[in-house]
Amino acid sequence: MTKQQKESKTVNIDIRKDLFGANENAAAINAETLKKHGVIAFDIMGSVGTGKTQLIEALCEHLRGKYRILMFAGDLATTIDADRVASHGIDTVQINTGTACHLDARMIKLALQKVDLSYYQVVFIENVGNLICPAGYSLGVDKKIVVVSVTEGPYMIRKHPLTIKHADMVIINKIDLVEVLGFDVDALESDIREVDAKIPVFRVSSTTGEGIEKLIKALNL
Repeated sequence: MTKQQKESKTVNIDIRKDLFGANENAAAINAETLKKHGVIAFDIMGSVGTGKTQLIEALCEHLRGKYRILMFAGDLATTIDADRVASHGIDTVQINTGTACHLDARMIKLALQKVDLSYYQVVFIENVGNLICPAGYSLGVDKKIVVVSVTEGPYMIRKHPLTIKHADMVIINKIDLVEVLGFDVDALESDIREVDAKIPVFRVSSTTGEGIEKLIKALNL
């Protein structure tokens, strides 16, 4: 198979086996590996239904003509999200965690060994759909991004402030639904600022494309 043909792989992880030592050690190895190959990597976290996959799809549509992109899709089972992104002509690797509610650095370390990393320039990692567990696990990426959506209700930040504290950036997704839902997006951003006054916050609609180009600039892509 040539590099012009898009690849889709699946990696099944047994979390009971301590394959690569402590998470932080594996994260440091991942960071060094990515740096060595000149790859920019992003860990995208968020609850189920926040629109993480659609956000990655929107980013890939804007960027695929400029960068060679790889996407790791973390989920308990299935290749649904990876298949969606692959339909845009993007190489994907599915990481099935079985019972784990998050990706950790050891899983990413194993997955990185399954690809020719020298070919890629940008890696998007879609973490398992969960706003809590992934926050405390470094993966060795450049930025840890939290995606929240207006469909989750007004209190998700107050209930999960630790997630924001571990993040480098917050994306408020589905802003095209603000008016329909009567959602106070300013109040949500205020809650984010209460946790971290300086964290970058972006309002985005993965459906309409609003805010995507501004986000891409902030990612230095």
